[in-house]
Amino acid sequence: MNKYKKLIIGIVLDALGYVSFFIPGVGEFSDIVWAPVSGWLMTKLYKGKPGKIAGVIAFVEEALPGLDVIPTFTLMWIYSYVFKKEK
Repeated sequence: MNKYKKLIIGIVLDALGYVSFFIPGVGEFSDIVWAPVSGWLMTKLYKGKPGKIAGVIAFVEEALPGLDVIPTFTLMWIYSYVFKKEK
């Protein structure tokens, strides 16, 4: 998959994680569903050990209250393509 396509997908998925902030009362319940889904999606976007670690981080970030503001998918893209310079 093209790295810029991954970036766009990551930004969209991070935005979906922010939705819980805008729906009072439903937000924390939606995190119960979104946390495992985001972890799973992270492992599908990024393979190997880094993807598994990022999947756990994404799950925890979404499951714990107040951490939803962290753009986990975007940060993983930056780690993968800026710091590690994957092709």
